[in-house]
Amino acid sequence: MKLLFAKGPSLNTRLLVALLVSVSMLVVDYRSERLSRLRSLLSVLTYPLQALASLPVDLSHSFADTVISFVELQKENRRLKEQQFVNDAKLLKLAALEKENTRLRMLLENSFQLGEQVLVAELVSVKLAPYEHTVVVNKGTRFGVHAEQPVLDANGIVGQVIRALPSSSEVMLITDPDHAIPVQVNRNGLRTIAFGTGQPNRLHLPFLANNADVVPGDLLVTSGLGGVFPAGYPVAVVDKFEARPDKSFANIYATPKADLEKSREFLIVWSHSTPVVLGEPGKPPADAQDGRESANGAP
Repeated sequence: MKLLFAKGPSLNTRLLVALLVSVSMLVVDYRSERLSRLRSLLSVLTYPLQALASLPVDLSHSFADTVISFVELQKENRRLKEQQFVNDAKLLKLAALEKENTRLRMLLENSFQLGEQVLVAELVSVKLAPYEHTVVVNKGTRFGVHAEQPVLDANGIVGQVIRALPSSSEVMLITDPDHAIPVQVNRNGLRTIAFGTGQPNRLHLPFLANNADVVPGDLLVTSGLGGVFPAGYPVAVVDKFEARPDKSFANIYATPKADLEKSREFLIVWSHSTPVVLGEPGKPPADAQDGRESANGAP
């Protein structure tokens, strides 16, 4: 008959037995290799539990390392892109200067100084008004930007600043109907003015005679006249020359070198001829990169 109040061994007894078994196993393990196989079997059985217990910590460390690496990679990528952007602009100017003859260099020697200070700016918005070709960039007066500063991209002249606010600036593109830029034919030095047409990627040269030495494919560069645009930067390539015997001037059109519809990064330029007064808007910012130095600031 089953007892109603039967009891098993007491807790003290169970603890004593467990201690004796543990001490015995420790002694046997210390003095011989008999428990090595048992230890290996137990390690195999407990490994999944150990891995599961350490999984949260391992995942958190892996995630933190991934995020840090991604942020550092973004910063490095951005720095290298800006460095390449500045170097491309300098190479463009050097290529244009190589084709200039000695007479033009002597006439415009002050405009041919290499090493304008530049500041990288990013596109913020595009004005959608018909026939108004203007964009907004993310650099303003607190970076030293002021009206009438030239703006370019890695391919050529983009336009000029027409309004500078503390945190942004409005840039008129060279294709705007109200914009005009002094240019010269890089092949022979012929000077004229290129006007915006209001059409994307199209400039008009209305003041050249029918017998002007201009042919399709001629590169137009800034002449430096007017004091706004430094000399030698690519502006456009002539794509149409139509002589009009019944008119005083030929019908000439050109395609801008700058990628006006796709560029998202621009260079705002400070010419060395620009007067600089401490504390004035015309003063180049501290982070403007000098073309006479390397992109990382080393002399």
